[in-house]
Amino acid sequence: MNFKDIHIGKFINQRVTEYEIEMSRICNFLHCNEEKVKKMFQEKSLDTETLLRWSKLLNYDFFRIYTQHLILYAPVAAIEQKPGIVKSSLPQFRKNIYTKEIIDFILDQIRTGKISKNEVIKKYRIPKTTLYKWIEKYKN
Repeated sequence: MNFKDIHIGKFINQRVTEYEIEMSRICNFLHCNEEKVKKMFQEKSLDTETLLRWSKLLNYDFFRIYTQHLILYAPVAAIEQKPGIVKSSLPQFRKNIYTKEIIDFILDQIRTGKISKNEVIKKYRIPKTTLYKWIEKYKN
């Protein structure tokens, strides 16, 4: 799966096809017509409310695709905590969520020699202990 260039409409269409969801059920759930649903399949991005409804209907967390993009491609935070700045009241998440696809992608990069372990640690900001646990756990 390509987490760098996300086309959410294609992913949704793929899930609909795999599970053979009837168009009438989709239209009823999303409160729209077939033409609008087909247009959504062509869209590179969708608003969050629509994506949430698709996630519920198809029982799949489409937001996780974007989370994986952030884990792999987001730059290190440029905003540093400075004295006198109020901390955000938004929820703070302590751990990154690595899916099996992300782990496989990274381990494949190491196995094929495209990237070294140290480069993985620096580029993707994966803790050294986490990387070595993955290597041990997924030897084959």
